[in-house]
Amino acid sequence: MGNTESAVVQKRMVRFRPEERPVVERVFDQLLEAGSGNAPGSSGKVLTLDALKVCVAGVAPESMTVRLFQAMRSVDPGGTAPPGGGVSREQLLVFLADVLRGTAEERAPLVMAMARREGEATVTADQVREFVEDLVSAVMSSELKLTDERSCDVPCLEDWLFRVSGVALYLELATSEGLGRRPLRLLFSTRLHGESFTRLVGCCARRGPTLLLLRDSHGHQFGGFASQSWDTKPQFQGDSRCFLFSVFPTLRVYTCTGYNQHYMYLNQGQQTMPNGLGMGGQHHYFGLWLDSDFGKGHSRARPRCTTYGSPQLSAQENFTVETLEVWGVGDPPEEQQAQGKRSVLDADPETQAIMEMTGKTLHSQGLREPEEEEL
Repeated sequence: MGNTESAVVQKRMVRFRPEERPVVERVFDQLLEAGSGNAPGSSGKVLTLDALKVCVAGVAPESMTVRLFQAMRSVDPGGTAPPGGGVSREQLLVFLADVLRGTAEERAPLVMAMARREGEATVTADQVREFVEDLVSAVMSSELKLTDERSCDVPCLEDWLFRVSGVALYLELATSEGLGRRPLRLLFSTRLHGESFTRLVGCCARRGPTLLLLRDSHGHQFGGFASQSWDTKPQFQGDSRCFLFSVFPTLRVYTCTGYNQHYMYLNQGQQTMPNGLGMGGQHHYFGLWLDSDFGKGHSRARPRCTTYGSPQLSAQENFTVETLEVWGVGDPPEEQQAQGKRSVLDADPETQAIMEMTGKTLHSQGLREPEEEEL
């Protein structure tokens, strides 16, 4: 994306991974081409309502198409609105970023625009209900596979629910991109490994993507997803696939806002930089922070974490950890698998801890065959 894009658009596009951005950026030209029959980048500079109707014909009812167009038109990309009542490329990009990666605060105005009747300034509950009905109708028309008699039987509904059940399973949907339904591996647990930050770092560093889950002393349950391996260094790391979430008392997922790239932080043993594990925000004001003085942490968001748009996740700003678990997502990195093949004595720390708990002392821990030198 060139420097001609407004700062608003550039900030929004950071939310997409590098491989996703070209796909998103091509949507405008593809809609123009499909709606007008012209080649990408030709005469049209704006997307008209008639062109959008042609593009989504058979996928969404006309009323829903009009609502989508109204929401796109309501976007302020930080530049001059296009003439003639059309949608500019920048408006479409901001719309897609807010719908697909936005916070609740960013999505709410779009819902208002889709629910509002033309010429009216306020939105009533009935108008919101009508919008939801249109939305459900669009999902049904595009996903519901009816029988030959145009009726719904149990297999038909099972198939439909299977493909749209993410509406009810919001957490699963929000994590599916990062987790990809891959196997989980327990890397660290306070119940198995005790309360040691050094042990936490040793168990989690360079282990691939991880899911962190904790409960504070007041019962609040929350955590974060780290899309990359944790690396001990005094710099932020990670990418836009990282997110924070809360489980109790509310079930919410908070994805990156694009404001900064402070996704992950892990440091230990330095005097000039904070020592601990953090996600989002900034030094001393993390959206989620676990101090190297194990058991202490904070969630400082006034009013929101700048990186993820999350509120305070813990019951109190400074909290005490009651339980903590870290799960590896997917297969171990190749270097970890290679190390695991050398000797059974090089098993993961959690395996050794479980063996010790069951009374199986590792008598041969200090005895092993000398490693063969590579020729």
